[in-house]
Amino acid sequence: MLAGHPRLKNDLRRPSQEETGARATVFEFEGIQGHQRRFISWLLEQCAPDVEPSDILAPDALDLLAGRLVTPLQIQHYLPRMLEQAHRLGEKPVTPTIVNATLAPDMHALEPTLTRHGYDVKALSELLHIRQTEVRSFLYGQLPPGRTEDLHHQLLAAGIPLGDHFSSGNRELATG
Repeated sequence: MLAGHPRLKNDLRRPSQEETGARATVFEFEGIQGHQRRFISWLLEQCAPDVEPSDILAPDALDLLAGRLVTPLQIQHYLPRMLEQAHRLGEKPVTPTIVNATLAPDMHALEPTLTRHGYDVKALSELLHIRQTEVRSFLYGQLPPGRTEDLHHQLLAAGIPLGDHFSSGNRELATG
């Protein structure tokens, strides 16, 4: 049995892993996808069992968090920071304004998304057989459109999840 990042599934598909990959059955665990709201409420209930979660986190702030945070690690990273920020400002409950001010604006950009799946600059450089500087240029949308499209196709062929970071028309990096 092997367990790892989503990257492991893609690595097992590579020709160099043919012997192992052919003998492997891949099971994917979705984690908390679609259940973020319930997970955040559960965390709040565990930390303060005598307090209603809505007294800590406004319902619209909870909705915003559940929509923006996709992993338990993100939730456990940002939730205490939001509570600290609300305390510093004397706000109760935490509002969407505090949520927006605390969340990293680029948390869903291409680079952090790929990193969450186990593909940092070094791993992408090795996979694509290109220099790390070119990978960085690709991640920040600084390559010519033809080269961007070429790397995009290589990543798709390798099974790398790119999500909606590319528009279907011209394949340039999507913004925001």
